[in-house]
Amino acid sequence: MLWAGWRSEYIATAGEPDADGCLFCRLPAGADEEALILERGSFGFTVLNRYPYTTGHVMLAPFRHVEGPADLSADEQADVWRLLGSAMDAIDTAMHPDGYNLGANLGRVAGAGVPGHFHLHLVPRWSGDANFMTTVGDTRVLPEDLAVTWARLRATIST
Repeated sequence: MLWAGWRSEYIATAGEPDADGCLFCRLPAGADEEALILERGSFGFTVLNRYPYTTGHVMLAPFRHVEGPADLSADEQADVWRLLGSAMDAIDTAMHPDGYNLGANLGRVAGAGVPGHFHLHLVPRWSGDANFMTTVGDTRVLPEDLAVTWARLRATIST
């Protein structure tokens, strides 16, 4: 038996509109530790995913609410890519993954949980990890609490 009780909040609200508006528009208004924001750039930010596929799964989003990468200004594109490099450096330093998955789900039918605000997922991977067990068994195997992961990664980022 595998138990993932922490996931019940996500399952209970999956598919429902966010009553508080767009998650990626709302997060930057909060305190970094509470919102799990690891780094803020000039035009975007990096945040730990509260429902991660693996330990260290982060998302990168522009501050501005845009639907896709083609809607980003050149400055926003550059900042998101800079944040991506910074996140990879932090994860490499703190966690030493063997590889990464990088992707974007554009639109609800493509799997976007927040379909109206462009964001990237950076998922660290290790040899022998549980891969994408969530997509098959709706379960994740995470060796570390989110607060511990946030503190480990935040300590490696120069803010």
